[in-house]
Amino acid sequence: MTFFESLLILLLAAIVLLQISRRLSLPYPALLAAAGVAVASVPGSPTISFEPNTALALFMAPAIIDAAYDYPLGAARRFRSPLVVLAVFAVVVTAVLVAWVGWKFMGLPVAAALVLGAIVAPPDAAAATAVLSSVSIPRSTLAVLKGESLFNDATALFLFSAALAVLSQGALTLGVGLRVAFAIPGGLLLGVACALLLRRLNRFVKNTLGGNLLQFVTAFLIWIAAEHLEVSAVLCTIAMAMTVARSAEITGGTRMRVQSFAVWSAVVFSLNVFAFLLMGLQGRTILARTPPDHLKEWLAFAALVVLVVVVARLAVVLSFNRLTAWWEKSHGRPEPATWRQAIFVGWSGMRGFVTLATAFALPPSFPQRDLAVLTAFSVVLATLVLQGLTLAPLIRLLKLNQDDVVQRELAEARSRLATVALTALAEQSGPEVEHLRYGYQIQRDATDGDPSRDRPLKKRRELGLAAILAGREELERLQKDDLVGTETYLLLQEELDWNELTLLCDDERRIEES
Repeated sequence: MTFFESLLILLLAAIVLLQISRRLSLPYPALLAAAGVAVASVPGSPTISFEPNTALALFMAPAIIDAAYDYPLGAARRFRSPLVVLAVFAVVVTAVLVAWVGWKFMGLPVAAALVLGAIVAPPDAAAATAVLSSVSIPRSTLAVLKGESLFNDATALFLFSAALAVLSQGALTLGVGLRVAFAIPGGLLLGVACALLLRRLNRFVKNTLGGNLLQFVTAFLIWIAAEHLEVSAVLCTIAMAMTVARSAEITGGTRMRVQSFAVWSAVVFSLNVFAFLLMGLQGRTILARTPPDHLKEWLAFAALVVLVVVVARLAVVLSFNRLTAWWEKSHGRPEPATWRQAIFVGWSGMRGFVTLATAFALPPSFPQRDLAVLTAFSVVLATLVLQGLTLAPLIRLLKLNQDDVVQRELAEARSRLATVALTALAEQSGPEVEHLRYGYQIQRDATDGDPSRDRPLKKRRELGLAAILAGREELERLQKDDLVGTETYLLLQEELDWNELTLLCDDERRIEES
């Protein structure tokens, strides 16, 4: 069986698993990773290996750009304290504790033990985004988790590179120290510079398919460039995405924005699916490299590391939460987050592809490399399956479900937008204006909580959808009778699609796997 044939079979299996996860309300990353392990255990199943540095660029760069592009700077400023605690302090504490366990129980050199700690310390951006998309939690908690998932990889990879450099040199030399110190500011500066360059290039490809292609090429190129320049690829990617998101020259244009959103959603989701499945498939390769006489001892050590990783995060999050609550209450202010939210955040530390890829990136000369890879794989699988599958029940247990809050926020925002639109039309007159004004009025009235006030909006949707259906039937007849060409047909079909989207309810407009 060729690689392409194996890939197709795996992706078909993934599609089936995605439908199962959707119907059972399970997060698909956990199910795909577990399924990958099951497939790998079947004799004759395909073996797919990956080159770690290329895999990080392929799977991580688009996921980080997609998350960073939508992450508001206001949230980063508002939640800077918990973000620093989670993305820096929690990662460092976890790495140090795992390093101590590796040194104490397996005799790893200190630098090598710290490398292992850096590998398993960061929760994964792709895993967090994929799992959290299927749950409804307080907006502040979601903002903290998404912000953490952006920045913690930078902390862990920084520790990983620094400890690996010290291990290879045998000591912390001046050259190594300078290179490590420049990694963070260098990554940020490179990301901003790439965004400014993209701003100049964008005018040549605006509203073209080549513009979409340039976005992906840029995503991969800046990651690879940052790696070659030995600066933080994660921070470079984040800085580029956040700068681009606030550049009207790049994001302007409704048509391009709609096209880009659709393309990026599909590509990032497809890469996530393949990455989680690929992680599970590595199980057979990893176990095959484990010496049989050491398997029991190594698995026991891996289980200990899993326990340390989970408990360390819970301890840091709960300690910070209670200290913050005490401080705020002592100053007469309400606590910013409850202990229930802290427990949920502490339990949301799924590890993912970054952990496995960095483990595979270890050089052959790394002390007890196979043990490190087995440990990393165990941490990824345990956290994805154990924590990923229990997040939804934990939300119900802690009573954090926020579906009603989201709906209320959406209604309030729509009411404000409709009010602003009516204000803009206040000085205008004529039948065209009255038509627009009526549409905005019924949209605003439908959000005031009175069930009787939303009847005009429902009736408008019903009549509009019926009219669009009639239009579609007529358009099909025109094409069948060859009264319109393909170009005209597709343009009119797109107009009908967009008109229908404006009339559909929120749930009917979503395309998601949860």
